[in-house]
Amino acid sequence: MHVICKCDQRQISAVALKTSEEGVALKVLVAYYSETGNTEKIAKAIYEEASKRHETHMKRIKDINAETLNDYDLVFLGSACHSSDLATPVKKLLKALPESPKFKLAGFFTHSTWTPEQDEHSKRAQAIFDKWASKCIHTFENVSKEKRIDFKGYYHCQGAPSRPIQTFIRTEIIQSDDEWEPYIQEAQKHPSQEDLEKAAEFSRKIMSMPN
Repeated sequence: MHVICKCDQRQISAVALKTSEEGVALKVLVAYYSETGNTEKIAKAIYEEASKRHETHMKRIKDINAETLNDYDLVFLGSACHSSDLATPVKKLLKALPESPKFKLAGFFTHSTWTPEQDEHSKRAQAIFDKWASKCIHTFENVSKEKRIDFKGYYHCQGAPSRPIQTFIRTEIIQSDDEWEPYIQEAQKHPSQEDLEKAAEFSRKIMSMPN
């Protein structure tokens, strides 16, 4: 499973952690940047789960700014992985955030590499993920630390690569014919239904974290 939920780094406000059973719902934003639709699918899964109990909005990055996030208790921020990192519009938004905002942050991203959890390629997958996708995690964590944002954790999964990305991966990363065929056949299946279910589970875990 590609879900990392961190323990609270600071005391979370009583209002922000009350569940809907207690009569108070969170105000949640699911914001995302997606080009091929992979990240959008994950955003929708998170949104659908969050909206079962909380007031939840889903918006594209281009439709919000740093000030928008201050209207929410919890923000799920999603991105496609570009050049081994979060996409530029997402990084710009993170850079513009104020220090110690009131909202809590959780991240998610999609990438075309194997995930380390795909056992048959475990060592190879880990090495490729570390080189071509793990910077997304570091960016979320580093910005949150720098700006004293309460970062709750992240979710990631594989996404089907676009034609240009397929060409890049074939020429620069996976050059072996024996390795390429099983890779591309598997990659084109993602995000899978299992990926979407895990994204929903991630959403539930983030929103149910105790004080």
